[in-house]
Amino acid sequence: MKKIILVIIDGLGDEPIPQLGGKTPLEAAKTPNFDSLAKEGICGLMIPFKFRWQEYPTSDVAHVALFSFDPKKYYLGRGVYEALGAGVKLKEGDVALRVNFATVDKNLKITDRRAGRIEKTKELIDALNKIEIEEADFHLKKAFGHRAVLRIRSSKKLSSNITDGDPHKVGVKVKKIKPKDNTKEAKFTAKILNQFLEQSHQILESHPLNKKRKRKGFLPANYLLVRGAGSLRKTPTFKEKFGLKTCCIAGGTLYKGVGKALGMDLIKVKGANGKPNTNLKGKFTAAKNALRKYDFVFLHIKATDNLAEDGKFIEKMKFIEKIDKNIVWLFSNGKIHKEAFILAVSADHSTSSLKKHHISNPVPILIFGAGKDRVKQFSENSCKNGKLGKLPALNLVAFLKKLG
Repeated sequence: MKKIILVIIDGLGDEPIPQLGGKTPLEAAKTPNFDSLAKEGICGLMIPFKFRWQEYPTSDVAHVALFSFDPKKYYLGRGVYEALGAGVKLKEGDVALRVNFATVDKNLKITDRRAGRIEKTKELIDALNKIEIEEADFHLKKAFGHRAVLRIRSSKKLSSNITDGDPHKVGVKVKKIKPKDNTKEAKFTAKILNQFLEQSHQILESHPLNKKRKRKGFLPANYLLVRGAGSLRKTPTFKEKFGLKTCCIAGGTLYKGVGKALGMDLIKVKGANGKPNTNLKGKFTAAKNALRKYDFVFLHIKATDNLAEDGKFIEKMKFIEKIDKNIVWLFSNGKIHKEAFILAVSADHSTSSLKKHHISNPVPILIFGAGKDRVKQFSENSCKNGKLGKLPALNLVAFLKKLG
């Protein structure tokens, strides 16, 4: 059986942008290598997974589905994946949440959900990790940029069945954490988390680092927005399900965490940071080398999504061109040619650079090394005419394994 490399370019799909002549960033980008792979491969559109109640796909749920694990059965909660990816050790019974350092005014109204995308948060985290509440231990750890993860552990039983504190928009007040059911575990978890958030706000508001940021004209990181509560539970591994030894190469904590939850080995690459300056050559080279040991290599690239969410469609287009330039490092001698592996390139979801959030559009997919169709360009419009048709994300891994 052929080995498989799956490259997921986060938020790759987009909508037509007037300033790009009515093209998407992918269509407007100069991508000779992607186009070459498309010409010699088979293409189509992939349908990202989302729960029926979701307005559009989210990265965590969509990635669980990408590996053919039905989220309705196997999804653990965003906080669990973020915590695992950040290297936090979880036990069954712990509750984990995703955290944003944010900026609020004196009335707790959110002015910036990312505190100006603050990067240096270690001092703030160290101060907050000294908080003690009742019989619970709160452990905060830095994740990516303005993000962190929070683990709650207690001698009393906890529940992840609680609401988010993040309203996901600015100009409104932060939300109180509430239990989603009437169990004493959910009520207790909501109560102590609210206490932790109140104390955290007081500490952050008066912290020297935030006072310094204000003096310099930067936004203070004076509140923790929490969301995506989850709890660890035993699930099958990727190898147990598919019989394939697999690894994960990623810069973002979420994607490392999904990989870790599914039993993937994490491959570290120097300079792989999930940002536009991530070490693409190093990541692609590491993926090629990983084929010596692994049957299935998952390589994730994050910055396309962040750039679109910031409305930076020109930068997204240029970053796609940068990916195209570096994808040749998957191949020996740095030149695209048929090798003894299958390469699949796609996305977890589309992200609109105009709306600055995820959208439900299908994403383009190309598969190189397992046949050929008539598609000449890797883009949203071109790929819809490919041989693959429309492929549900839940079927992807089983389909790739069958091709091998």
